[in-house]
Amino acid sequence: MKIENIQVLRGPNIWSISRKKLIQMRLDLQDMEHRPTNTIDGFYERIKALLPSMYDHRCSPGVPGGFFERVIAGTWMGHVIEHIALEIQTLAGMDTGFGRTRQTKTTGVYNVVFNYIEEKVGIYAAEAAVRIADALIAGHDYNLEADIQKMREIREQTRLGPSTGSIVEEAISRDIPWIRLNNQSLVQLGYGKNQVRIRATMTEQTSSIAVDIASNKEETKRLLQEQAIPVAKGMTISSTDQIEEVIKRVGFPLVFKPLDGNHGRGISINIKTREDAVAAYEHASRISRRVIVERYITGFDFRVLVIDNKMVAAALRVPAHVKGDGALTIQQLIDKENSDPRRGYGHENVLTEITIDRDTLDLLEKKNYTLESVPAANEVVYLKSTANLSTGGTSIDVTDHVHPQNIFYAERISKIIGLDICGIDIMAENLTEPLPHTGGVVLEVNAAPGFRMHVAPSEGLPRNVAGHVLDMLYPAGKSARIPIIAVTGTNGKTTTTRLIAHIVKNNRRRVGYTTSDGIYVQNTMMLKGDTTGPVSTEFILKDPTVDFAVLETARGGILRSGLGFSKCDIGVITNIQEDHLGIADIHDLDDLTRVKSVVINSVKKDGWGVLNADNPYCVRIGKKAHCNIAYFSRNEDNPVIKEHCKRGGIACVHENGFITIIKGDWKIRVERTIAIPLTFGGTVPFMIDNVMAATLAAFLWGFKTEDIRISLSTFIPSAAQTPGRMNIFDFKDFRFMIDFAHNPDGYNGVREFLSSVDSPYKIGLISGTGDRRDDDLRELGRIAATMFDHVVLRQENHLRGRTKENIIGLMTEGMLEVKPDISYEVISHSNVKSVEYVIDLATPGTFITTLSDAVDGAIDIVQTFQERERDQGIN
Repeated sequence: MKIENIQVLRGPNIWSISRKKLIQMRLDLQDMEHRPTNTIDGFYERIKALLPSMYDHRCSPGVPGGFFERVIAGTWMGHVIEHIALEIQTLAGMDTGFGRTRQTKTTGVYNVVFNYIEEKVGIYAAEAAVRIADALIAGHDYNLEADIQKMREIREQTRLGPSTGSIVEEAISRDIPWIRLNNQSLVQLGYGKNQVRIRATMTEQTSSIAVDIASNKEETKRLLQEQAIPVAKGMTISSTDQIEEVIKRVGFPLVFKPLDGNHGRGISINIKTREDAVAAYEHASRISRRVIVERYITGFDFRVLVIDNKMVAAALRVPAHVKGDGALTIQQLIDKENSDPRRGYGHENVLTEITIDRDTLDLLEKKNYTLESVPAANEVVYLKSTANLSTGGTSIDVTDHVHPQNIFYAERISKIIGLDICGIDIMAENLTEPLPHTGGVVLEVNAAPGFRMHVAPSEGLPRNVAGHVLDMLYPAGKSARIPIIAVTGTNGKTTTTRLIAHIVKNNRRRVGYTTSDGIYVQNTMMLKGDTTGPVSTEFILKDPTVDFAVLETARGGILRSGLGFSKCDIGVITNIQEDHLGIADIHDLDDLTRVKSVVINSVKKDGWGVLNADNPYCVRIGKKAHCNIAYFSRNEDNPVIKEHCKRGGIACVHENGFITIIKGDWKIRVERTIAIPLTFGGTVPFMIDNVMAATLAAFLWGFKTEDIRISLSTFIPSAAQTPGRMNIFDFKDFRFMIDFAHNPDGYNGVREFLSSVDSPYKIGLISGTGDRRDDDLRELGRIAATMFDHVVLRQENHLRGRTKENIIGLMTEGMLEVKPDISYEVISHSNVKSVEYVIDLATPGTFITTLSDAVDGAIDIVQTFQERERDQGIN
């Protein structure tokens, strides 16, 4: 078997709108296409022995053991690999369940689709599943545990930490979109101008001064002491020479901790001799040059969490420990404790596995123990000097037992330090009494405190502390989203996108939009190129200045990685026509309809889908949509329009020379078509379609018809406003038009326009690309033969697996089918030279048209010729 390709889908896609995180593996079964599982001796027994937990996979029978029933009856290896990929992720602590395996139109080649939790783990699972299947087929032993451990390691390297993850999960539950901004914990919540950034449990509201203070334990202690907060007696030292002084001033027992330390690193507690004090200092000084030495306070370790100056949770933290039974060694007790299903690798479970390090050995040595020692029954042996969960500690929720005065202290501390999210470490006998009564003290204040101990305590009630963060960042009435209008279709996408963006700009909104020629914010191009995929979408949604997004959304991006947004307010499909068929398993218009429908399926339930009523494939999408639908048509008597409006629906039509909005029984005439520059005086039907689509989308959003009218009249088709879309350049004796048309429907649209052009001689400069089907290339030739008096064929560099001769030969074949005596020639000039060549062919009154899906540079070339002619006229 051979993996041909692995794609990561990160947004709404052709397989699922709600399941955005999918792996799509294109798998060639090769010889296994003819060997279902029931023909492979011992396959069922081997897969059941290696992965017995797959009994839980119900598969199509819908009962436990359903998948194994399919294996016994005989199923194809693509289906098996899908289930293996799901199961090994689950075994690695990432529970997944959605999968699909579908045969492509290429015999033996399947799309194996399954969901993932962590992207890199999903890719690894795809590759591992094929290796496992190969081993099971061959009857070879396989080290499954190695794969599972590797996936755990990848997960820990790439996943969001438990604190960041809890905030993101809460955001998802509140329908707040999010974007990960790096491979660490920097996350954007919300879109555009309504975005808020977090890093772990620090937010963009977190004061840098407060973080600096909290990071300086000495400064923190001084500020708290000045405000009558009980703190531990101590001092800061920077050499062993000061140890005598600190012993004299503070007295034993002592605790040593690095001034700039975190996560409990470098801390030594309950130091009672000068010798141990020197060793403790040297241990701490490896982390920080300056070391805090404080009186060791006996009691329990508590963490109090304050968010937005309100105490929201408190936990008792217990260092990693084991309890003796008089029989097992400390090592055996650790192993037994680590077998607790609540403990896992890294942050995968409520508790973390206990590891043995220097801190552990030091603590044991102080008790004259080794790992082979056998503690007495019920004797508690502490294995870490701090209670951090990341080192195997446990937490017990005590939120409901905190005395009001201690709550007052905690909330006051957050304001003294200035932190919006604040973790306060307290050593005390309990929190049920005021700290002064028990001799309890504040040990330190933490910026970016961990949430894990509160979200998933080992004992007590879990606290949704992430919810308090979201309440602070997005209080009632504040939106996390910006309006999104997504535009797709075969032809007209870019022009429609640009026209909608123009209307939005004219309504005093800061619009960001993506097109096939670049990314724009307001009137400025930010990036040049074909920017119609999810990466370009995220560019706009990450921009903190944008308050409205209009996104051209092409099929390529949808197929490669899904949509770049979770949902949109309005989805527009201009049309669905034959183009790029035979690529990426999209072989016919039914396949293409499935791709384009992803945009409409991603529209919010109370949003709108804008569809072309003259296109049967768009109408089909409308019938299945789960959002509001509005149609546009060149014919107000279109049966779809009539029935839709009869039911009170909204539509836009071209009637009696007007672009008109119909709602139920009444009409609003927006503007005369002849007065809209984009329609070229009403002579270009496909441009009228684009205008109707844009007008309808703008109306549905809520823009006033008078504002839409002004925008339609000020949107001038030109190289600057609509590059590559019917850009006409006037010369002294001839005219030159550049258009992006590159498929039969686009060619037909240009032909309709040229039929209204008064010219004695029409020249066409055309070319083809190699990723079209043979008959698509012939059809371009057939149409060209009916609209030009003379055709110049030029092959660009987009061969994509073909030869120039093959492409030009097919287009020529199509022309000669329609017009055997057509005047044509083939040239091999560059882009510049070919333009020069056809310009030299011009006679007075000639109208030259160049049609291509690669217009880069052609506009500049023609404008240069215009300037040259103008300069010659002046001279």
